This record gives sequence, structure tokens and C-alpha cells, in this order.
Amino acid sequence: MFGNMGNMAGMMKKVQKLQADMAKLQEELKTRTLETTAGGGVVKVVITGEKQIQSLKIDPGAVDPADVEMLEDLVTAAVNEALKKVDDMMAQEMGKLTGGLNLPPGMF
Repeated sequence: MFGNMGNMAGMMKKVQKLQADMAKLQEELKTRTLETTAGGGVVKVVITGEKQIQSLKIDPGAVDPADVEMLEDLVTAAVNEALKKVDDMMAQEMGKLTGGLNLPPGMF
């Protein structure tokens, strides 16, 4: 009878450790930066793990007043790719901690 309670207590300790490890990892990932480009490198975005754009660089050769729409598309593509990289990084690092457990979205 008490054996099951011991197993439950052990499992609770593991869950608490996992939660603490996840919180620590989330804080560490916030300080990381990722870089992505679009248009063969004419637009470059550096983003943090908190999804904050740290810098946006545009090659002057990409600025064509007659085709602002293309530049807008390149910036949009670079930012979207940067956001995807952050999500992928978070999922990969959390997956290492959870050992591939299927956790509900938003848990981390």
C-alpha cells in the first residue's frame, strides 16, 4: 500500500525537477540570438529567444524606389523565418529535457 505512495512521491520529485529545468532553460534561451536572411542575404534579421528583433540590416542595393513591394516581401520573409527559427530552437531544446514527451502546446 505504501509502495504506491513512494512511487507517487518519486514521480512528483521528477516532475518538479523537470519544471525547474524547463524554467532555467527558458531563461537561458531568451539570451540566445539567431540570424536569418532573405533574398540571398540582402535582408538580414537577428532575433532573440524572446522573439525580439535585435537588428535588421538591408543591403542598399535592395532598395529600389520603383519596387518597394519586393523589399517589403523580403523583410517579411526574413522576419517570419527568424520567428520560425526561435520556435524550432525552443522545441528542440525542450525536447532534449522532456525526452520526447508530448507536452501540451504552451507548456513551455
